Amino acid sequence: MRFWPTALSWRNCRARSFTAVLAIALLQVTVRQSQAADPAAKRVLMLHSFGPQFKPWSDYARTIRAETIRQVKSSIDFTDFSLTSARSDNAEPEIPLVQYLRALYLREPLDLIIAVGAPAASFIQRHRSELFQTTPMIFTAVDRRRVDFSQLSENDTVVAVDHDFAAILKTILQVLPDTRALAIVNGVSPNEVFWHAEIQRQLAPFANRVVLKWYDELPFADILKDAAKLPPHSAILWHLMNVDAAGVSHEENEALNALASVASAPIFSYDGSFFEGALVGGPMFSVLESSAITASVANRILSGERAGDIKTRPIEFAAAKFDWRQMQRWGISENNLPAGSTVYFREPTVWERYAWQIASVVAILVIQAGFIIILLREHRRRQLVEVQYRQRTAELVHVNRIATAGELTASIAHEINQPLGAILTNAETAQVILKSSSPDMAELNEIVGDILRDDRRASEVIRRMKSLLKKAPFELKSLDFNDLVGETVELVLGVGRKVELVSVITPEALPILGDRIQLQQVILNLVTNGIDAMKEIPTENRIISIRTARVEKFAELSVLDRGPGIPEDKLKEVFDPFYSSKAEGMGMGLSIARTIIEAHNGQIRAENRDHGGASFRIRLPIVQ
Repeated sequence: MRFWPTALSWRNCRARSFTAVLAIALLQVTVRQSQAADPAAKRVLMLHSFGPQFKPWSDYARTIRAETIRQVKSSIDFTDFSLTSARSDNAEPEIPLVQYLRALYLREPLDLIIAVGAPAASFIQRHRSELFQTTPMIFTAVDRRRVDFSQLSENDTVVAVDHDFAAILKTILQVLPDTRALAIVNGVSPNEVFWHAEIQRQLAPFANRVVLKWYDELPFADILKDAAKLPPHSAILWHLMNVDAAGVSHEENEALNALASVASAPIFSYDGSFFEGALVGGPMFSVLESSAITASVANRILSGERAGDIKTRPIEFAAAKFDWRQMQRWGISENNLPAGSTVYFREPTVWERYAWQIASVVAILVIQAGFIIILLREHRRRQLVEVQYRQRTAELVHVNRIATAGELTASIAHEINQPLGAILTNAETAQVILKSSSPDMAELNEIVGDILRDDRRASEVIRRMKSLLKKAPFELKSLDFNDLVGETVELVLGVGRKVELVSVITPEALPILGDRIQLQQVILNLVTNGIDAMKEIPTENRIISIRTARVEKFAELSVLDRGPGIPEDKLKEVFDPFYSSKAEGMGMGLSIARTIIEAHNGQIRAENRDHGGASFRIRLPIVQ
């Protein structure tokens, strides 16, 4: 009787044949690789949970490999296997895998096996008696609850971690005190099912504070929809999403990133491998810390130490760390973070980004401010000195003016005596007329008119002298230079008995800004110097010419005499202090004149005339 296999038995036969062919092909490839490898290299098998790209174990595996290569002195030949069977609770595929591994390493035993993650650790413990009983074994990146320590042999050691989900929830409540609901992302693989019960147990004390919402019964597409509309005061705890309720596997952080892009609540987690931009943060296991310890244990075993003698304490969460960008997104204050927390991905402040540029600018500003302060102080000091200088100059000018007036005493007396004598004569004549029997009223009126005119003349002389001699501060006012020169000339007209004074005043107005008294002093100094210079020449040749003119933008005054002139080698010294050609002179007149003219932003110069005598010229800016 012939036996025809059913469809189910036929599929089983095909599966076994495919498995056998695959095992033979892999065995041949591995044998060829082993033959080409360094015979002195240490042979290490890394057994992955789910697959080489599944978080969080993929990060641990890569880091353990790198750290082991760095720490171990000899060469290492790594081989990787993945337990795809761990994605479901079907144990049947494990039997061919165990047989394949036994056949593969029967003749060339391994130096070390590193089981990464709880599914790999569980697989090894279930089949330890069948697989490499004497081969050293490290269980790593696995919670202490997922290892049966009673079944460990002297060739086994564990680098375990200790999950504390209560600490995670406490951190969430500290960071977000108003949290009322916690959505937990978890898959449906056997490992994830175990953690559902464990997380629920650890969070039971918070039942009156926070409502738990589980996402392990939904396909991931539905999880995204629900997470997008979570109510206010919610948070999300990302545990694992290796296999969702629809049986779809999720590698790396693709699922986590997709959730973060739509979630209406901040996401927290427990492992540093997930900390790549989608999480707010929390207390987490350090991939580097756990991997470094595992690599150190591997180094000790490969150096000859027995695995069972190496004991390590379960690794706890490292200090909490947080993503500054997510904190900004959800409005989380740094004041709410646990003590000792570290904030990553903080955008540098303007100071941090441009520290040396800002420091340079500030330094330049400080230096400039220092220079400005110094300059202001120097300016203030110079102003005070200038004020004091002007005061001293004014006092010196006043003294010089009094001295000049003393030199004009004779002419001043003549100017006053003339009107006073005329007044006396007219008064005596009026008295005689009044004594007559028939006074001539017309003549009396004429006499009174003469008296008034002479009185005004004497008063004007006195007024001019008072104006010349009074002590007043330097004060610039609008003046007509022609009027000023004419008034000064009238003041010295009395010298005509000894010197002829000729004035040529331009009819064009010469508006300037000046101090009337000080400019009069300059003109008087120049005139008296000219008078003194002509003492030794005949009286008929004693002529002083005073002329005004407009030269470009300046009002010009020329004072010319017919004296002996100025020695050529002294022309540059006549305006220096204490220089004088007179035996009794102080040598301050022309120096004061130059000081006054320069204070008016003008110029003064001296030169000899072609036919004898000296010429002094003053130029003052015309006001437009």
